[in-house]
Amino acid sequence: MKNIAFVITTPPNSNLTATAINIVTAALTMNISVVGVFFYQDGVLNGSQHLALPNDEYQAHQQWQLLHLKYNLPLHLCATAAEKRGLSDDINDNQAKNVHEAFTLSGLGELVELNVKADRLIQL
Repeated sequence: MKNIAFVITTPPNSNLTATAINIVTAALTMNISVVGVFFYQDGVLNGSQHLALPNDEYQAHQQWQLLHLKYNLPLHLCATAAEKRGLSDDINDNQAKNVHEAFTLSGLGELVELNVKADRLIQL
């Protein structure tokens, strides 16, 4: 297995999100190529710039940001799912940018591209 892509559908406060971060981190430290992470459904909430979790809880959104910085890991948010949950990277009269800069709004076409590039697609 050379290349893996991930689909994350769980919000930042889910134990499955922490598990996903652990799996992605393990893959990266074992020099397995992670071609990207696609956040779908409530998973897009991981990309919120203004997310505030209690200090005593696992800060999943910050862990994704660190993985992006350390490994140049592509993090894609489904644009439609993000819009339905009030997330936008567009600054206009009605709303301000609220997607963290480590994340890119993408369409489902990006998920297809990740799937084509990967030997395995893992969904959590």
